[in-house]
Amino acid sequence: MSTTVGAFIAGGIAACGAVTATHPFETVKIRMQLQGELQDKGHQPHHYRGPFHGVSVIVRNEGLRGIYRGLGCAYVYQVLLNGCRLGFYEPMRNALATLIFKDGKTQSLGINMFCGAASGIMGAAAGSPFFLVKTRLQSFSPFLPVGTQHRYRNAWDGLRQIYGSEGVRGLYRGVGAAMIRTGFGSSVQLPTYFFAKRRLMRHLGMEEGPALHLTSSTVSGFAVCVVMHPPDTIMSRLYNQNGNLYAGVFDCLAKTVRTEGFFAIYKGFLPHLARILPHTILTLTLAEQTNKLVKKLENRLLPGAALKTV
Repeated sequence: MSTTVGAFIAGGIAACGAVTATHPFETVKIRMQLQGELQDKGHQPHHYRGPFHGVSVIVRNEGLRGIYRGLGCAYVYQVLLNGCRLGFYEPMRNALATLIFKDGKTQSLGINMFCGAASGIMGAAAGSPFFLVKTRLQSFSPFLPVGTQHRYRNAWDGLRQIYGSEGVRGLYRGVGAAMIRTGFGSSVQLPTYFFAKRRLMRHLGMEEGPALHLTSSTVSGFAVCVVMHPPDTIMSRLYNQNGNLYAGVFDCLAKTVRTEGFFAIYKGFLPHLARILPHTILTLTLAEQTNKLVKKLENRLLPGAALKTV
């Protein structure tokens, strides 16, 4: 690993590359999570029926601009989230392992999951206002609206309108759900990735390289999606609500399950999986490469950085 700052930069760059490719499925996922919100099963619309159907419907009616709504906010959010997640994970893990086991190289599943969750929660809190505006931009449709519709010209206009009407508290609406969601996902993403990587090297004889990174990332991505999707659905609804439709995380969960059934919290799962798998694969695979490049750059510009790497 490079230094903490270097790993933060490398993680952010890798995540931006990944989100460019997967953003369309994120747009479909959010709209599927919001369609039929608090409506009985027999009265729910089905404008978007799956990842590829959703993409085709949006592109046909709104063009590429529609499918890439909120991309700028997504970049800022990914830099903050994955910069924290990939930048702080290893220093925290190393410090705790050294404190508990007297050896920073010791691998402990409990420590790994805790550090993954903690670093993800920090990133989610830092990027929450941008994810809020991104969600509202992506949910807006002049042709097939779902959920509450918010008319923002762009990300800056969205931040300005929310701050003007609700203040700082409005910008952090739903942050609790975002922290739970990201904590869940982060607690399994990096530990699962490194666990799969070690097992593949030990039992299948795979060596460092794209094939190992791709396989490990796939395992990690699937685990993240299964664990993270229910709080992700709750978060999308809390972010998109206008007023106080939901009092909080548990109120939203209760109302959703009571009105729409238990599996409503898994609405949009397939688009989420279609997004999270390539996103996790690209983020972690690119992070391996960008981290190496950043480390080389650090060693060239800051010769003493090699002594501080973690």
